[in-house]
Amino acid sequence: MQSSHTFQTLLRALAPEVLGALVRRWRDLPACEDAVQEALIEAATQWPTRGVPERPKGWLVHVATRRLTDHVRADAARRHREALVVAMIPSDEQVALAADEAMPERDDTLDLLFLCCHPELTSASAIALTLRAVGGLTTSEIARAFLVPEATIAQRISRAKQTIQRSGTPFQLPTEAERAERLTSVMRVLYLVFNEGYAASSGDEVSRADLAEEATRMARLLLAHAPDEPEVIGLLALMRLTDARRAARTGESGELVPLDAQDRTRWDRAAIEEGLALVERAMRSGRPGAYSIQAAIAALHDEAMSSEATDWPQILALYDVLLHIERSPMAALSRVVALAMVEGPHAGLAALGPMEGDARLGHRLDAVRGHLLERAGDRAGAVAAYRRAADATTSHAERDHLWLRASSLERER
Repeated sequence: MQSSHTFQTLLRALAPEVLGALVRRWRDLPACEDAVQEALIEAATQWPTRGVPERPKGWLVHVATRRLTDHVRADAARRHREALVVAMIPSDEQVALAADEAMPERDDTLDLLFLCCHPELTSASAIALTLRAVGGLTTSEIARAFLVPEATIAQRISRAKQTIQRSGTPFQLPTEAERAERLTSVMRVLYLVFNEGYAASSGDEVSRADLAEEATRMARLLLAHAPDEPEVIGLLALMRLTDARRAARTGESGELVPLDAQDRTRWDRAAIEEGLALVERAMRSGRPGAYSIQAAIAALHDEAMSSEATDWPQILALYDVLLHIERSPMAALSRVVALAMVEGPHAGLAALGPMEGDARLGHRLDAVRGHLLERAGDRAGAVAAYRRAADATTSHAERDHLWLRASSLERER
């Protein structure tokens, strides 16, 4: 019998595809979300004892569709809306949708990504909604990705759904021109899903391979859709070069291993080679953006045989370029680390000054401060900073790592 974890992984992977299939037909995101959730609950109840159906996605689409139509039939207002929605769909498209009912293997996830980036929504609201509907992230995970309070994200997602409902703008597949307009938001979603997968912001696991791999898969689909877009190339390059280190990020006991202590022979050389080729391709465009620059930084890390052999001056220069393109608090904090590697820990500590009080950085500010104080020889200061960071993080693996660093330094005093 398959484990509950296996079922959860399968259902998580299928959920956005099933939601995409329903939304494409019914154009009603909230109702479709409810129907998919009911189908997932039914699957989680039945599959462990009855076995996974031969076509699990088709099974979920069928059950979710049945739940949705049951709700529609039970509500006169919904029946009226159904008639209106069907009337809005061209007859040739209705034929295509009927064909999809018989062949549910079509992957609607990329379509759903573009659908959720609705023209009536702000970029931040569209991204939050998409992370919830497509990425499957919880509200708290999205809040940590945005560096804002959880209540803010909950309100943002709720307002996004209400805005779509009230807008009168059909929730339908965008044209090629509309896809181009929404591309930036779609890339941002994939970037945030990948980051949560590579470095889980909460829980016991260092990483969540399912999220990282799904984001990478979607980035490949996006590149096939926009093969000449430099930032799409750069995004996939960044994912491959970053994820190449995943196996080395955990030790024998599952503990977090920081970049400078990783066994680089465990890095995925095939992923690195693919990433390097993609970086070169993105840079040849002559107009690299934020993802391409981050990929170039990742490439310099991956090409180095050790932390000491890394081209830190070049990385520092690239962070300056990145911050000129996009003022990100996390990029600024990463630049501090690069500055410390070039000019010494005291230069890095001085650069932390303007960041004091920036709530968006959370525990990360103290984690970096502890690292720099340790390098500067201030063990007592480093211990205090590591402990503050450990108390503030929601990642159990990171918390344990920070407490271990603090305890180790305290023993050395």
